[in-house]
Amino acid sequence: MLDASDIRLLMLHFLAQNDAHGYELIKSIEELSKGEYSPSPGIIYPNLTLLEEMDAIRVVDAQASRKAYTLNEAGRALLAEQQAHIQHLTERLASLAVLVNNRSIPDVDQAIYRMRTALNSRLSQENISTEALEQIVDALNSAAEKIANS
Repeated sequence: MLDASDIRLLMLHFLAQNDAHGYELIKSIEELSKGEYSPSPGIIYPNLTLLEEMDAIRVVDAQASRKAYTLNEAGRALLAEQQAHIQHLTERLASLAVLVNNRSIPDVDQAIYRMRTALNSRLSQENISTEALEQIVDALNSAAEKIANS
């Protein structure tokens, strides 16, 4: 969903607001998308190391059991330079939160379930004719068009 440079910018964005541990950064990104996207520790921790090597962040207390990070001047400069892109990233993740809210409306959730069940049931049959497959594709394309234009 996001590449490593996007993740680094989001990490800097959240560190500009508060010092944080890696886990807190994961949770901040996850919270922005209402749980629809959560970066893995395998993405966050190597990028924390890279940002530290780039002198964009530093450890707040090297003696602490969990490393909390804070922004350095280089990190602030990078944030200022990439502000428009950061806004785009945060809006993109926030739109996932809207998706989660709308998809959880009971009628919408039920309709999605019925569509998925019907489609999986029909496509799991071994000898579907070419005509039947064409009808399924037409029905899906028609539904997609109606949804897009509603």
